[in-house]
Amino acid sequence: MSIRVGIGGWTFEPWRNNFFPAGLPHSQELHFASRAVTAIEINGTYYSTMTPKSFARWHDETPEDFVFSLKANRFATNRRVLADAGESITRFVESGLSELGNKLGPIVWQFAPTKPFDAQDFEAFLALLPKAVDGRALRHVLDVRHPSFMVPAYLALARRYGCATVFADSDKYPSFADVTGDFVYARLMRSQAECPTGYEAETLDRWADVARDWARGATPAGAPLVEPAQDSGQAREVFVFFINGAKERAPAAAQALLARLR
Repeated sequence: MSIRVGIGGWTFEPWRNNFFPAGLPHSQELHFASRAVTAIEINGTYYSTMTPKSFARWHDETPEDFVFSLKANRFATNRRVLADAGESITRFVESGLSELGNKLGPIVWQFAPTKPFDAQDFEAFLALLPKAVDGRALRHVLDVRHPSFMVPAYLALARRYGCATVFADSDKYPSFADVTGDFVYARLMRSQAECPTGYEAETLDRWADVARDWARGATPAGAPLVEPAQDSGQAREVFVFFINGAKERAPAAAQALLARLR
């Protein structure tokens, strides 16, 4: 079983008071964070086009077994007609992602909460997603944020194209745990500022059990589903990110969950 636990980004002012050592140079924050958690979701790629030099530097500053997931650029997903996203998808994928080497994890395609499910247009978008770049296989995960995606037709499309679906533990966005790819990608978004670890111990215990169930190919008890559970029984890679909510508590929550999984 492979379960990775991480945070969103590594540059956040409040973390300099409760996560990073006092006086740590900002240039060393990625080095430190990547040794405290096992994955980081890069949000900056959603807003800006990075360079191959940046990806290469991130690769070199992190441990050999570390993994980054990347949010795809918003110009690819925040559009009225998704079928027209080909140029933006290509520009993002060819911006130097392969410089991450074996540290390149899933690519997250985040859609606006106002974007409803249109089966024909969405399938046209999925058909544009490349399977590889520079000889390196790509894994795609879809972060759909409109309730209209909570239908079997969407699940069938995602499975047909081999894309995972973000499970968002959130009150703001649709929360359904149907597995559509060969890995699971969860974003936990309910951390509380008043709790030093973001989540109470009992809740972290439960998430550890949930992650183990996903990793062994089972459906966690009580998981919110669109369709009846489809247990594969095959081991899966699992990514769990503490993100949003009380973000200042995200590193502590991730480390507490990792401690339980170890």
